[in-house]
Amino acid sequence: MRSMLARALLCSSLLCLAGCDDGSGDPKAQVGPNPTLPDIQQYLLPPIHIARIIGWKKDETPTVAQGLQAKAFATGLQHPRSLYVLPNGDVLVVESKAPKGAPIKRPKEIVMGFVESWATSGGDSGPSNRITLLRDSNGDGVPETQSVFLDHLNSPFGVALVGNDLYLANTDAIVRYPYTEGDTKITAPGTVLTQLPGEPINHHWTKSLVASPDGSKLYVGVGSNSNITENGMEAEHNRAAILEVDRASGRWRIFASGLRNPNGLSFEPQTGALWTVVNERDELGPDLVPDYMTSVKDGGFYGWPYSYYGQHVDPRVKPERPDLVAKAIVPDYALSSHVAPLGLAFNTSNSLPSAYRGGAFVGEHGSWNRQVLNGYKVVFVPFSDGKPSGPAQDVITGFLNNDNQARGRPVGVAIDKTGALLVADDSGNTVWRVTATHPQVTQR
Repeated sequence: MRSMLARALLCSSLLCLAGCDDGSGDPKAQVGPNPTLPDIQQYLLPPIHIARIIGWKKDETPTVAQGLQAKAFATGLQHPRSLYVLPNGDVLVVESKAPKGAPIKRPKEIVMGFVESWATSGGDSGPSNRITLLRDSNGDGVPETQSVFLDHLNSPFGVALVGNDLYLANTDAIVRYPYTEGDTKITAPGTVLTQLPGEPINHHWTKSLVASPDGSKLYVGVGSNSNITENGMEAEHNRAAILEVDRASGRWRIFASGLRNPNGLSFEPQTGALWTVVNERDELGPDLVPDYMTSVKDGGFYGWPYSYYGQHVDPRVKPERPDLVAKAIVPDYALSSHVAPLGLAFNTSNSLPSAYRGGAFVGEHGSWNRQVLNGYKVVFVPFSDGKPSGPAQDVITGFLNNDNQARGRPVGVAIDKTGALLVADDSGNTVWRVTATHPQVTQR
């Protein structure tokens, strides 16, 4: 019955959308430090435009910018979401499925559950909720070893290594495992360092993780439990935030808040500042609200749910909090609306062409809620003196075909030991490896 109702409501939304122009503007006008912010639109049911997943045909690869080439590094995976490169060059691929969904309370939530399962699924057969290790000892882009490194996990996402301690952010806890360089499998049981906000709702379930440069702290992103508090403020307790966790004791505090769904936590190498990419709210129109990347200030508040992009008030949230709106920090750099950024990696290598030095790669999972699809690509944002310094450049595209069907959807990004760019494609079930057409320096 739920499936039938979902399909009926979905068809209604799609037909409504197909017969009208949703007023989408130029997505590029919303990229950079000063995005265009149009008037708010509100809906009974949100516009829906789903990119149906069709997968990659044999010998198909993404389209890359001039001077680059792409090749599959691993295929046949089950929802590869994030990537972590170990000091010896081994690549950990985190494969995970979403946990049990939130309780269904409204017709719109039935539609959204159906949309998300369709738009993110790349096939549910086979194992997932595990970490696969890829070892490419000679750096030729062909792993000699592919093994299950950790298994039977609870919707894992973030990984961080400090010394011989490997930390994994499951959807409900950070777990510590012993690691020795060269291990291809961990069999020791993990030890819970700290619990994280999880069920019973657990709307934004991915928990990004990064260790501080000195290794004393862990930072974990915890997304909101709703689009805009429709499950009540109690459901948002300690969510929509980045938590700072003491690695020795497991005690934690809220480092920054008002971040609807922070992912891709990374430290900018020049300044040492913590950065994140954030998925902003929906249902205010095709061009609201721009997703963004930003440096994260200790104690900073970034608006959600009361305002967006600084002091722009969201009229749906009651009671209002003008005191918090007045403190809301304007993000550093907009990435355009509904691109769904989930991966962030700063390039510290000289292996890729010089145009990609000193900046950040961002994996954009892609939109479902605007007529003109947005995202579905990896972009590069140039940096200077620790800040974005120019327009974002398309680096990897072709995840959508000419019929707006999705061959794949990029999530996590990483730089491997040779300086190549790795991209986790959770719908194409592939890890892509992008290198220079004419390799330059291969040391990091």
